[in-house]
Amino acid sequence: MPEVTDPTFDLVIRGRRILTNAGIVAGEVGVRHGVIAAIEPLGSGLTGTDVLELADEETLIPGLVDTHVHINEPGRTDWEGFASATRAAAAGGVTTLIDMPLNSIPPTTTVDALKLKRSVAEDQAFVDVGFWGGAIPGNKDDLRPLHDDGVFGFKCFLLHSGVDEFPQLEADEMEEDMAELKSFDSLMIVHAEDSRTIDRAPSAGGDHYDRFLASRPRGAENVAIADVIERARRTGARAHILHLSSSDALPMIASAKRDGVRLTVETCPHYLTLMAEEIPNGATAYKCCPPIREAANREMLWQGLQDGTIDCIVSDHSPSTLDLKDLENGDFAVAWGGVSSLQLGLSLIWTEARQRGIALEQVISWMSTRPAELVQLPRKGQLALGFDADFAIFAADDAYVVDVTKLKHKNPITPYDGKSLLGVVRKTYLRGAPVDGRTPTGKLLRRGGIEV
Repeated sequence: MPEVTDPTFDLVIRGRRILTNAGIVAGEVGVRHGVIAAIEPLGSGLTGTDVLELADEETLIPGLVDTHVHINEPGRTDWEGFASATRAAAAGGVTTLIDMPLNSIPPTTTVDALKLKRSVAEDQAFVDVGFWGGAIPGNKDDLRPLHDDGVFGFKCFLLHSGVDEFPQLEADEMEEDMAELKSFDSLMIVHAEDSRTIDRAPSAGGDHYDRFLASRPRGAENVAIADVIERARRTGARAHILHLSSSDALPMIASAKRDGVRLTVETCPHYLTLMAEEIPNGATAYKCCPPIREAANREMLWQGLQDGTIDCIVSDHSPSTLDLKDLENGDFAVAWGGVSSLQLGLSLIWTEARQRGIALEQVISWMSTRPAELVQLPRKGQLALGFDADFAIFAADDAYVVDVTKLKHKNPITPYDGKSLLGVVRKTYLRGAPVDGRTPTGKLLRRGGIEV
């Protein structure tokens, strides 16, 4: 007799709205050993140890992949930490994040520092976590060992990073490191603002947002991005522009891509949802670098997403303690630059996208599929056979008002406090199991999605 295979799954999810590669369909998803093992039409009768029936207003979406998160532990754990950051991520439907190499002490610029960070993170992660390495002056010989130990690429700054232990690269140094990364096909991700342009810009001192905006002009981004493009063109290396805020740079980015330069670009929810004209003076919760720009600039960024010039949307969650935001004085020159929004990204983007007639499928592509492709995670970012069973249950029509005291990240500050948003993540699953916020089940990832 032929062997009879047990048809039972560990988990079956049934619903009228399952976001697959074929769009949103009525279907049943079977999960076995943490992996999506079946996707069938609704009514197929898949059986499972656990069965979840979605409400009609709920959509099953792939878990988001956020490739730009500053967790800051060890060293600045009072700013953020792995437990608080990954709880916030899960609450916002993010099931995989990649941690930035700076703001922790030591920064992730050596293999020893990477091992230390992993040792701190391994018992605290509520979602899967990977790590970027850092490219700073003098650590060229550390790049290949970090790559071999599984970092997803290397971050550099073209101006002061904000912390002295992570110095900037000059453009020629960046090109040397790009040539090194090309030899093993790694990725250079760049904070692209030109220090000389900013040095010549007006002072940011005081509580007037327009003065701060003038101190970080679009030209600083444009010059630096042009330099990244040229160095990537010369070396053949892969390069990625972080947190694009200047829409002026879109034509040259599009041109470089057409020319075959191996270039990708991200932007962030704050650049797509906020606008300089509405930022109150002294409201340092809004300070980030590069800055939130004008409404017309925001609309051009949306256009850049829709025409494919911008590849993906990630949070750049860059938190700090309340005192570093200089809330008492509201001085934009003094305050730490960073927006806390890790838990809110999907709601923020969905609220804006829906007003523009952009489908949920496209939003998920920008926030899940494309970031997973950027960092070459082959089993993340899609609800498809063989992929990890990472997903969120999303109620797209539910509205809520942001209450900063109820967010999961460590320090209760965000520019979105009190804002009305659309779309609620009701539950998040990691490898087919619900994230409960009490038992950390996240894995640490090496490049390629291999578990540490």
